[in-house]
Amino acid sequence: MSDLIRLPAAELAAKIHAGEVSSVGATQAHLDRIAAVDPAVHAFLHVDGERALQAAKAVDEAVAAGRTPASPLAGVPIAVKDVLTTQGSPTTCGSKLLEGWHAPYDATVTRKLLDAGLVILGKTNMDEFAMGSSTENSAYGPTRNPWDLDRIPGGSGGGSAAALAAFEAPLAIGTDTGGSIRQPGAMTGTVGVKPTYGTVSRHGLVAYASSFDQAGPCARTVLDAALLHEVIAGHDPMDSTSIDAPVPPVLAAARQGADGDLRGVKVGVVRELVGEGHQPGVLASFEAAVAQLRELGAEVVEVSCPSFDLALAAYYLIAPSEASSNLARFDAMRYGLRVGDDGSHSAEEVMSLTREAGFGPEVKRRIMIGTYALSAGYYDAYYGSAQKVRTLVAREFDAAFARADVLVSPTSPVTAFRIGERVDDPVAMYQVDLCTIPSNMAGNAAISVPSGLSADDGLPVGLQVFSPALQDHRGYRVAAAYEAARDAAQGGALIHRVPELEVV
Repeated sequence: MSDLIRLPAAELAAKIHAGEVSSVGATQAHLDRIAAVDPAVHAFLHVDGERALQAAKAVDEAVAAGRTPASPLAGVPIAVKDVLTTQGSPTTCGSKLLEGWHAPYDATVTRKLLDAGLVILGKTNMDEFAMGSSTENSAYGPTRNPWDLDRIPGGSGGGSAAALAAFEAPLAIGTDTGGSIRQPGAMTGTVGVKPTYGTVSRHGLVAYASSFDQAGPCARTVLDAALLHEVIAGHDPMDSTSIDAPVPPVLAAARQGADGDLRGVKVGVVRELVGEGHQPGVLASFEAAVAQLRELGAEVVEVSCPSFDLALAAYYLIAPSEASSNLARFDAMRYGLRVGDDGSHSAEEVMSLTREAGFGPEVKRRIMIGTYALSAGYYDAYYGSAQKVRTLVAREFDAAFARADVLVSPTSPVTAFRIGERVDDPVAMYQVDLCTIPSNMAGNAAISVPSGLSADDGLPVGLQVFSPALQDHRGYRVAAAYEAARDAAQGGALIHRVPELEVV
């Protein structure tokens, strides 16, 4: 079992397609691993072993019959963040308000995974409605970081990242509204990708902030992320924000990058995303990563994006404003939790009682912030001004990309902090998203790849690579080149240094 659960997804898929191992065997190995370690990690909210094994059996039967696999990842197990609808299993968004709710349809991403022959193990834990940076805001309890079970795995998609780091799944799907794929990737020593906004369908993704939300791949290697990216990306007429454009050649770029040659590539270091507020160990790891890129032949320049200093504050006005509108759909009338429906309360009272009981503190905080920002007399001062900052951030990205092919920064200014350490300080929690939010504001692509362990505490650090919109492949090339050099210099993949978890 231990060998199967530690294989990269690309290697596992090749063995399944060659008949060397079975998808059923690989799926069962991961189900056994979940049973053994997830009581401690709590990466999953729901596991559907029976359906997973049925899906795996269908892949094995196709291989035995000599049929071409449905995709390069057919037969490989995968975990899905519980914000994407999956017909036949619960979709809770980490909230009591949707406890036990079964969606009547699959999200487009879910359907693409199934059509490609991937085996969905279950749904992963998350901050409620994707509002959080630590996965402590889940109504079902926090997820723990496999590197240190007393620490957070990042958020909001900490469940997906922790499942990878705990070897409970070789692949996962996350969503990234302000860094919720990349930041957990950095904090768990895994790879997380935010594709260009509009290149992966949002149909069936329960909305937090619609102009930011973007599903993307989570993996343990850049190549695995690229393979998954090509499965889930593409135009979808069911999503009005979907871009009708070819999927960037991310797989070819990842394979090219693995050769380790970055001559001719210009890398821009974003001045505003390096320095104040960063742990010393994070900065040291970043500086070593930049030096490694130079050794691979890249030209490194410094770029300045002054409005990035305002991006965090602007984001936490725009995103809550969209949330206050999006979450109005949870009105206790159509689906989900209903409190006080005993005939003695009006519809308005039932709605109020339900939202009071069903939403957690962070969700309520953001709804109130957003409602205030949109209210008469304050709209221009808050929401309108924040949108102007968003425009400036996009323009400064464009100017920076005129000087460099990709931009780089640390993914998170800090490593994984202890559970409970920041829950009573929302501003300190929000500042963890300092480096990731600009990309969500502009809609371009970004990838986080592990850059080693911090000398401060021995915990993972991430290198973030930004790419222009629809040029996602640039980031994959640079990340893959860096990953190969890092593994060679450090004597193997970082992920295999995760401490062994105590099994039940």
